[in-house]
Amino acid sequence: MKQILDKINKENDIKNIDRAKYPELAEEIRTFLLEKVSKNGGHAASNLGIVELTIALHAVLEFPKDKIVWDVGHQSYTHKILTGRKEQFDNLRQLDGLSGFPKRHESPCDSFNTGHSSTSISAALGMAMANQLQKKNDKVVAVIGDGALTGGMALEALNNVASLKRNFVIILNDNNMSISENVGSMSNYLSKLRVGEHYNDFKEDVETHLSKIPKIGQKLVKRVKRTKDNLKNFFVPGGLFDDLGITYIGPIDGHDIDGMIDIFENALKIEHPIVIHVKTIKGKGYSFAENNPAKFHGIGRFDIETGQELTENNGPKVMSYTDVFSRTLLKLAKENKKILAVTAAMPDGTGLSAFAKSYPKRFFDVGIAEEHAVTFAAGLAASGYKPVVSIYSSFYQRAYDQILHDVCLQNLPVIMIVDRAGLVGQDGETHQGIFDISFMSAMPNLTMIAPKDTRELVAAMRYAVDYDGPIAVRFPRGSAFVSSKCDEAVFKAGKSPVIKQGKDIAIITVGNMFEEAEKAVELLEKESVYPTVIDARCIKPLDEQMIENTAREHRAIVVVEEAIKKGGYGEAVATYVHERKLNTTVHIMAIDDKFVEQGKVSELRERLGLNHRKIYEKVLELTK
Repeated sequence: MKQILDKINKENDIKNIDRAKYPELAEEIRTFLLEKVSKNGGHAASNLGIVELTIALHAVLEFPKDKIVWDVGHQSYTHKILTGRKEQFDNLRQLDGLSGFPKRHESPCDSFNTGHSSTSISAALGMAMANQLQKKNDKVVAVIGDGALTGGMALEALNNVASLKRNFVIILNDNNMSISENVGSMSNYLSKLRVGEHYNDFKEDVETHLSKIPKIGQKLVKRVKRTKDNLKNFFVPGGLFDDLGITYIGPIDGHDIDGMIDIFENALKIEHPIVIHVKTIKGKGYSFAENNPAKFHGIGRFDIETGQELTENNGPKVMSYTDVFSRTLLKLAKENKKILAVTAAMPDGTGLSAFAKSYPKRFFDVGIAEEHAVTFAAGLAASGYKPVVSIYSSFYQRAYDQILHDVCLQNLPVIMIVDRAGLVGQDGETHQGIFDISFMSAMPNLTMIAPKDTRELVAAMRYAVDYDGPIAVRFPRGSAFVSSKCDEAVFKAGKSPVIKQGKDIAIITVGNMFEEAEKAVELLEKESVYPTVIDARCIKPLDEQMIENTAREHRAIVVVEEAIKKGGYGEAVATYVHERKLNTTVHIMAIDDKFVEQGKVSELRERLGLNHRKIYEKVLELTK
């Protein structure tokens, strides 16, 4: 029975609860979160760690008038609970259900859609500046994790914060983690700040006592400021923030609700930007998450009692494409000492943890900094190495210019591993990997490969290591597929093999869509329909000879890809057929011009018309 939580049914209800009851409320929320996330999966560790901080912010802010911008946004579950959405948590991250991230269309209390890192300060600063222009007194708070400060956009925003001449609060949620443990100079800097708790008391006491001296107090404060700042740097406080014109307070205990409320109330009265450094424990209150926050960052269904993740059939986990890539890279690295591995704060998720353990001097985690990761790899490639950059598809979007300008323009041999390509499911619009084909295939010099199964992924990796130029290898999230239809031909760029020869209709599949097409063909053959099946495999360059041959031999071509249609592989095939005036029609089964919300991949494929049943129906329609 959640006696206190039952009293919160809409925004600002928390203000009707006795402040002394807030710690009890925090425990009820943690129990609630574990119950719901264990059933639906989600971001457990980050949300468990920020419960008290969220309660404190809701105690001092008025919603939806005041705004919180959550960086990344996966830690907004408590915020959603406190703004009247707890009844929707049974459908958390489900199709048409409650999103795991802030969504403006979901509630006026979600002020900004977030899903990628390091955006909160920029967005919140824009809102605060708008308030200044409109002479509004609404409060704006940005909540950003310490890991997100490695993102260049956050530093660009901090550089502009001092231009604001009114209240603006940045909460630095410091748990010493992004997804994996933080790395780099910013992490080291914050580690030094963590030992400086006593400095702020000292700073405040000096200013308070000096200012009280009659007539000369304020002059003395100004006169000793230079000395004070030198002393400040000696005591290791927030020198970086102060030097940027932002008052620094902290570090403070992120699980002391009373202490945070007092500090937040005072901070919201200050008419200039302020950073409040809050220390929290990721996974707080649940030992399995505290001990292994990376595992519980984004987790599927799990058993609360044991902390063990559950599979759909409760059986053993099947090897994923990421696992296959990881094992293959280890073998290749043993053979070729020029191979280096680079990731952006996700060694576990991108399959590079094993590489880091085996070859620590050849592994580089650059933090949440995808742009830097790609150009850093370009520098390695220009110096004779073979860097392998492993990043999720949706996060490569952040490095568009670096791929184009720093890698492709110079034709450098950087291997870009595009993990989580295609639909990823329950993280929703910000994480669906459906745009990489469109933006990467437009880049000169770049070769792009989409293996249909595990054997082709291994072959693609071997080919990529020997290839002298930029190359991208994309593969989906989830269980690896081993096709019964094996192409024995030598792996070549620009070659898309015919896997099954048929007649009349040809199906060209891109990457993981081959699995769906194979199921569709089984159904079609029962109807005495025998389509040709072609594995696109090499998205760029196009296998023009294959298209010519297919167009001559088939009256219709169906291209199936789990990616956005605009600028995709299907459009490239259709354009080639049109320009050569080939006598066939091209039908593209892809994702229309829209964002795809959360849901299970199977549900999303059904809705988008990309599963085996839809392929079967399409080919049958064309046959008749």
